[in-house]
Amino acid sequence: MTQELILRAPEPFAANSPVAPGVVPHPLPTHLAVILDGNRRWADRLGVPAAEGYRAGGRNVHALLSWCEEAGIPFVTLWPLSTENLGRDAGELRDLLAVIADVFDELAASGRWRLHVIGDLTKLPPATAERIGAAQRRTAHTRGLDVNIAVAYSGRLDVLHAIRSLIEEHVAAGTVDQLLAQLSPELIESRLYTAGQPEPDLVIRTSGEQRLSNFMLWQTAFSEFYFTPTCWPDFGRDDFEQAIAAYGTRARRFGK
Repeated sequence: MTQELILRAPEPFAANSPVAPGVVPHPLPTHLAVILDGNRRWADRLGVPAAEGYRAGGRNVHALLSWCEEAGIPFVTLWPLSTENLGRDAGELRDLLAVIADVFDELAASGRWRLHVIGDLTKLPPATAERIGAAQRRTAHTRGLDVNIAVAYSGRLDVLHAIRSLIEEHVAAGTVDQLLAQLSPELIESRLYTAGQPEPDLVIRTSGEQRLSNFMLWQTAFSEFYFTPTCWPDFGRDDFEQAIAAYGTRARRFGK
């Protein structure tokens, strides 16, 4: 049995907060994506095992989603585990997967948000994949934020999976020529893990790293980026508000 997480309670919004109720900046992101980076760095700095960093990061998820809910951001994507992370030390990976499964269970139990798994669960231990999948199913009819949690996720493999699914479908139907004639960015987008959702307007990466690291490569073509040196377990309301305020000052041109 994994150690129970005690979720971090969201701090109340200050009256002069840029995203306080009634003081909503324009525009807000419709879809916020967050690369949850720096759990191990946080643990190293404190001289504690990496597992403590993962648990601290897990406790912060509930608070972030609450801030997004209050601000009126309807879509949120969180990335706690890449396919590359699966190559970590077996014991460390076991601890990380346990925390991720616990977070899924606790978010589902809250009854506040609709969870979506994006990523390849077949790469996970069967018991972990089943827990995550069960949590997702329990929230299928929940009204609230749409929360994508990217587990065993790769931006490259997301695109590859989309194209492969189209090819397999048309090969089976004997309509490959039709596929070649109709293939378009919109058709590929319809097969991505995030099909039917708006693309991320803002991507936040914690811990100071300034790269995407294979995250949502297709979907973030015109996203705005915000990099903060704060490690994910320490990412608080002030950090969130600063990121949202910075986004509000951007002039988005979508490549034009």
